[in-house]
Amino acid sequence: MSLNLQDMMAKVQELQGRVSEVQAKLGELETTAEVGGGMVSVTMNGRQEVRKITLEKSVVTPEDIELLEDLILSAVNKAIDQSKAMAQEEMGKATSGMIPNIPGLNLGNMGM
Repeated sequence: MSLNLQDMMAKVQELQGRVSEVQAKLGELETTAEVGGGMVSVTMNGRQEVRKITLEKSVVTPEDIELLEDLILSAVNKAIDQSKAMAQEEMGKATSGMIPNIPGLNLGNMGM
């Protein structure tokens, strides 16, 4: 099946619209990563923006600041991974059937 240029441009515009919708939705979707048995948690949206960091009082001690730093770092990195996976899943849903399955093509980071 061969698409003419006008049909192809219409598909591109539709795809751009879907991507814009997903980007707006990703600003509202959130994921929370916990580490250290819940001692530190980081909430992040689908655009990899940190929304909240929660610390259990027992982990906030001047004597062991390195542990707290490590826990925060781990929680942020875990939240980033979860957020990226969420973004990729949402983008995949929006673009399903719009473009061929091209190995290595990742639309999860479009516009972010």
